[in-house]
Amino acid sequence: MSIKAAMRYVVHRITEHPDTDMTFEAECLHCKWKAAPADESAAVDVECMSRTGRSGHSGFRRIRTSFAMVVRAE
Repeated sequence: MSIKAAMRYVVHRITEHPDTDMTFEAECLHCKWKAAPADESAAVDVECMSRTGRSGHSGFRRIRTSFAMVVRAE
């Protein structure tokens, strides 16, 4: 009995999922405050700058969430 196997390498790439949007968020590194999630980073940055002026807190963790998919590169 003889078994033949064919192996080939197919190039893939990762890309943003076309049916989803990115979401931007931020949270203060000094307290539990969080900016409202937004579709653009500028809106979140403005909230962080407003928070800094009131509380003196100057460190924020910025979060960018997106969905991706792997597709064959052709």
